[in-house]
Amino acid sequence: MGFGDLRSPAGLALLDGFLADRSYIESFVASQADVAVFEALAGPPPAPLCHALRWFNHIKSFQKEKGSLPGVKKPLAQYGPAGVADSTKGRPTPPADDDDDDDDDDDLDLFGSDEEESEEVARIKAERLAEYAARKSKKPALIAKSSILLDVKPWDDETDMAKLEECVRTIQLDGLLWGQSKLVPVGYGIRKLQIGCVVEDDKVGTDILEERITGFEDYVQSMDVAAFNKI
Repeated sequence: MGFGDLRSPAGLALLDGFLADRSYIESFVASQADVAVFEALAGPPPAPLCHALRWFNHIKSFQKEKGSLPGVKKPLAQYGPAGVADSTKGRPTPPADDDDDDDDDDDLDLFGSDEEESEEVARIKAERLAEYAARKSKKPALIAKSSILLDVKPWDDETDMAKLEECVRTIQLDGLLWGQSKLVPVGYGIRKLQIGCVVEDDKVGTDILEERITGFEDYVQSMDVAAFNKI
């Protein structure tokens, strides 16, 4: 009998199946059998092995009284399902509990206090949050931009459209970039100026553009937004 190597996926799977309909390794109360198997683990079983993980967390709650649990701790191979070879042979056997050698425990203390564990988890969490904040602060801020197509209408067919466009392009604002343009017939020999631009949303709005463009009263009758798209 035995679980095999409890540090391997196969051993953990055997333990999980064994505990599917059991609360403890032996009998109906926590005992030294549970302590022996617990101490053979490298750490908590993975979440998918829910039975083994439930048992692990429960036995861990006996950290302060593990020495007073009933029973006698036996070799690990004497616990678990029958017909499983003991693959732990040849590996150094963990030393038996000795109250006089408590100061010589391994670095990984599976029965460590919940308070110490909580402090460690909090420390790691704080470090990760600090690292995330540092990475985020180095990223350039996202600048919201829009592509706008404007229709600028003249007073009549005698308006100098080349001069009209020249006036429009003299408008220079932080966050404004003029693009291509063309003249589009609207009827009766009148053509409108259709001109594109890219603006930074936080700096330039269509109301500012309209105010500046219609300010050229000798050439411009009105301005309309023909298309507006976020970039």
